[in-house]
Amino acid sequence: MRIVGIDPGYGRLGVAVIEGTIGHAALIDACCIETAPEATIGERLLDLSKQFHAMLEMHAPEVAAMEKLFFATNRTTAMHVSEARGVLLLACAQHSIPVEEYSPPEVKLAVAGYGDAPKKQVAQMVQHMLHRTAQPIPGPDDVLDACAIALTHLHRAPLARMAALGRAKGLSGRAPRP
Repeated sequence: MRIVGIDPGYGRLGVAVIEGTIGHAALIDACCIETAPEATIGERLLDLSKQFHAMLEMHAPEVAAMEKLFFATNRTTAMHVSEARGVLLLACAQHSIPVEEYSPPEVKLAVAGYGDAPKKQVAQMVQHMLHRTAQPIPGPDDVLDACAIALTHLHRAPLARMAALGRAKGLSGRAPRP
């Protein structure tokens, strides 16, 4: 399975493409797409769109995994990140790439086994899971976050498929009542 992991932002967008199966994932490409701070929000979104479309065309992922928006403070930043997410969701739709979304605690749980894991522990596990301990993944935290998001989908997709299959067969997952 080829997955594009996305850590959304309008100033810095983390993107990682991984491929493989659980325990055998490989990093295909990873980068941080940055936009010019002096540009208008419209210009920044256009730049994000162009660069992200190029990544999708180059790597042809089967699915996208994106971090859910999680903000508690700065509303202006949250609005701009929401706008960037809209551009990214549109780009995925234009390439017929389904998108799955994961919250930060879901990502930490899937990668480090603990929903409140510190960033350093998550980074170490990402390096280990992608067999990059000798040659660390370059770039800012946004790139490592994108890798973690992609790995989360790699680990959770088989369970989601099994649950969907069970629902299609009318199975609730609950034990029958006596």
